[in-house]
Amino acid sequence: MSALGFSCWWSKVEKMVTKLSGFRYLPRWVVLGVDICFLIVSLFVTVKFLAIFKICIPSVSDFYREYGFMLLVNIVSMFVFRTYAGIIRHSTFIDLFKILLASVSSLTILLLINKVVLVLWDETTFLTLMLFIYSGISFLMMFLFRLVVKEAFYHVLEVRKNAGKTRVVVMGIDEEAIAVAKAIIGNPTLPYQVVGFLTRRSDSKVSVLGKKTYHLNDFLKDGKTPTGVDAVVLNSGILSQEEKYELVGRFLERNLQVLEMPSVQKLRAKGEGSIRNLQIEDLLNRAPIVIKNSEVAKRHFQKNVLITGGAGSIGSEIVRFVATFKPSLVVVLDQAETPLYDIELEMRSRFPDVEFKFVLADISNYQRMEDIFKEYQFSMVYHAAAYKHVPMIEENPHEAVLVNVQGSKNLALLASKYNVNRFVMVSTDKAVNPTNVMGASKRAAELFVQALQTRENNTTKFITTRFGNVLGSNGSVIPHFKKQIEKGGPVTITHPDIVRYFMTIPEACELVLEAGTMGQGGEIFVFDMGEPVKILDLAIRMIKLSGYEPNVDIEIVYTGLRPGEKLYEELLSDNTKTMPTHHTKIMISKDPAMAYVDINRLSEQIFEAAQQADKVAVVKLLKTIVREFRSNNSVYEELDGSTADA
Repeated sequence: MSALGFSCWWSKVEKMVTKLSGFRYLPRWVVLGVDICFLIVSLFVTVKFLAIFKICIPSVSDFYREYGFMLLVNIVSMFVFRTYAGIIRHSTFIDLFKILLASVSSLTILLLINKVVLVLWDETTFLTLMLFIYSGISFLMMFLFRLVVKEAFYHVLEVRKNAGKTRVVVMGIDEEAIAVAKAIIGNPTLPYQVVGFLTRRSDSKVSVLGKKTYHLNDFLKDGKTPTGVDAVVLNSGILSQEEKYELVGRFLERNLQVLEMPSVQKLRAKGEGSIRNLQIEDLLNRAPIVIKNSEVAKRHFQKNVLITGGAGSIGSEIVRFVATFKPSLVVVLDQAETPLYDIELEMRSRFPDVEFKFVLADISNYQRMEDIFKEYQFSMVYHAAAYKHVPMIEENPHEAVLVNVQGSKNLALLASKYNVNRFVMVSTDKAVNPTNVMGASKRAAELFVQALQTRENNTTKFITTRFGNVLGSNGSVIPHFKKQIEKGGPVTITHPDIVRYFMTIPEACELVLEAGTMGQGGEIFVFDMGEPVKILDLAIRMIKLSGYEPNVDIEIVYTGLRPGEKLYEELLSDNTKTMPTHHTKIMISKDPAMAYVDINRLSEQIFEAAQQADKVAVVKLLKTIVREFRSNNSVYEELDGSTADA
């Protein structure tokens, strides 16, 4: 049967089941009528049975009189014990026991009548063997009737309950997989129906929980999947990252939805919300980076901490992490009013015992920043505030200088002036061999922070963290694609060959916190982020994970590279070397530095140009500060090779 034929057949079955399940219960007179029919059938079966063995039976003239009397006794017993009164689909042992009592009572009465007639008239009215056979057959038929109706209603309700549900196979037949399957089956509110299990074991023909098991190779054989399966519930605990990446691709090719298996505790506690579609961040083609360092907690315990850009994706996650370490005070600073209010509501609700200050301010305002540093005497500063959208910054380079360069300079100088123990700046891989103003402005900020480390009388440890694109951050490609898919497309990609490094928000924040602890000052920390991801592959997988077919349900459109955008991002400059740290996934990039007097003078010049909104002068000075800055697909390409007066 084809998939289309099966779908039509199943739709008809569901409609029929819905109608059947609309009956609340069979009327009592119907049940009584059916039982009487069974009594009559039992009599004829008994007579036929006796005739086969040529056992004497009453004459035709006596047939209706004697058998009518037997039926009458049986019916009276049924009325006495009310065998017809129960709702059959809810039959219990008590209901079945009533039928047994009625049958035994009828048999006893008929045997007593036989005995009385035998004593008085020396003959028998009924054949004793016939009475026992009749009683046994009638009881059995009425019992089976109730059993069949009860089971039929159960299966009808099961089909109705599962109508419209996603038919899933669960990955694995281990205890955890079976426990999750039981939890799904036992929770009628979940929109899933377990129809089988997937396994790599050779004995895959066994049945588990009454459901079929499929060998993984057979399940994926010849590009076909068994009819009647909509989705696979993955057990990530038994799969390596590489296996998960490969299997998800094969499942998606067969138009199967891929779900993530939760823990049994979460499933029972949270229900539907804990089984979710596999997210694209679950498919980073590398093992997730996890950092555990007790020093991080000590560094923040009972300390005053400032987090700039604290309402943004990275900044707000840093706020959440830091709040768990029981600091004395967390100052969350941002110039975006509504997001700052949102994070305030969240933090005051989640961490009522932690003291917070939520400050609406612009980091390019030096005096405002100094007032804050003077008042709170910070031990740690996490600087995540920045303008980061490449095309927008390409149009407004002076604004990038005011925030990314001058704002970073203000904070770093004040951190040194007020003896902040550690200053951790969040940077980007776009600062490496930059092709756009945004990346160049972040590299300029890196150079100033590094140079300040060697300034005379400085005691602050200045640390920089550099990583790639963050999955799910504001304005990043993942939420952008999700919105486009939700609207039905198209999904827009700038170029079919564009690739990027990716990491998750928690990973990015753990890097920042770890760097703040391990850094000794002046370092630029980078991650081993695995292999870069092709954005086209990312889009295709996101579309398929959402249950759609690329370029069929959701169109993919190429829009061309945006100003300042390049095909490949880098984590290290061409002429840099890396040094290992105690964590195998974290390295120190040894980028060329700049003397403090030089970067300070150039930063003053570019700040003056930015205040005058002189875009060309700003970009010229950026190209002087960041020698490797070469504009790409930008109006500023003609400035390459020129230098500003130093």
